[in-house]
Amino acid sequence: MAAAVKNIPGAEVVAVDIPARVSAPPPLALYLHFPWCVRKCPYCDFNSHKAPEDLPEEEYVRALLADAERALPDVWGRRVCAGYFGGGTPSLFSPRALEKLLSGLRALFNIAPDMELTMEANPGSADAGRFAEYRALGVSRLSLGAQSFDDGMLAAIGRAHDGAQAKKAAEQAAAVFDNFNLDLMHALPGQTEAMALADLRTAADFSPRHLSLYQLTLEPGTPFFRRPPARLPDCDSAAQTGEALAAEAESLGYCRYEVSAFAREGGECAHNLNYWRFGDYLGLGAGAHGKVTVAGRIFRQARIKDPREYMRRALADGGDNADAVGERREVCGGEAAFEFLLNALRLVDGFAPGDLFARAGATTAVVESQLQIAECEGLIERTPSRIRPTVRGARFLNDLLALFLPPEEQQ
Repeated sequence: MAAAVKNIPGAEVVAVDIPARVSAPPPLALYLHFPWCVRKCPYCDFNSHKAPEDLPEEEYVRALLADAERALPDVWGRRVCAGYFGGGTPSLFSPRALEKLLSGLRALFNIAPDMELTMEANPGSADAGRFAEYRALGVSRLSLGAQSFDDGMLAAIGRAHDGAQAKKAAEQAAAVFDNFNLDLMHALPGQTEAMALADLRTAADFSPRHLSLYQLTLEPGTPFFRRPPARLPDCDSAAQTGEALAAEAESLGYCRYEVSAFAREGGECAHNLNYWRFGDYLGLGAGAHGKVTVAGRIFRQARIKDPREYMRRALADGGDNADAVGERREVCGGEAAFEFLLNALRLVDGFAPGDLFARAGATTAVVESQLQIAECEGLIERTPSRIRPTVRGARFLNDLLALFLPPEEQQ
């Protein structure tokens, strides 16, 4: 939908090429990436690989802890407010391996006693005994990648589990975790609106505190992008289904707080909220990305993507190759402002104008022309204390976000 905002008079971006400077570091979270799955889904563009028969648990945990220890100077003394184990499929790792990992992280970092720690899991990769053990280790929130409860839909998108396994895993999660999320996808090949709503109602029967409702997208580099599946719903049908799902989720007691995220009271994901509010997050693991503020300056980092090379580099003994960071760059002021807006405007509640300065070192003057256009187009509403997307802005989020892209990224 970006075409709707191309070449709008006055939408000129104010360049701020000096490094971004903030007066105080924002809240800090930890993200750890586990790059293996039972098999690679054809729509997935994350850094994930088919798990080898002999999963290198011990070596990978040692690499994560070595990587974490090298990163300590960047975050020394800061309190870690949230944690997230993503993938890939972290639940492929045994409780024994995760116990060693968590013990090491607690020894290295200043972790808040009540830190919310989320772990992703897939229905076919963990059983009730493992869920209980993960909970006992300190995993306080589970995110279960059900995607659908319909056998035909799961087969169409190449998932490794069936509907019965998805229901069983959701039942097990509900028995062990006070707080868990269910991921559901819509606009699947051959899926009708009624089928998508049936998935949502089935999910709600397990009473998760959080629901993530995503539309299937064909990401470049994936098998589905190269060979799109037949019978995909058209854009209008997909949008209509998305709106129907949002309305149904709210009728079931879930409040939408981000474009794809719905929660019952207190069920919002702490790690994701920190991300959308432009907090810091230290990313560890093969292909993990991070954003860290050091002495008032914002840095982006990306770890080596290949799992074997990541482990080799993380565990190297000194020298130029003793670093698993593949890319490290400082963020300029204009870029930081745009990144802040691209995240914060995904939130239903938007942001306070002062947050832009506190988190990105910029004032709203940097993007005032874009804000005026967004307001005139009915995409945002502004008060002295809040800037938030309107219902129209949330519906046409791509149009809204495109206003704030740097010139070289606008089409």
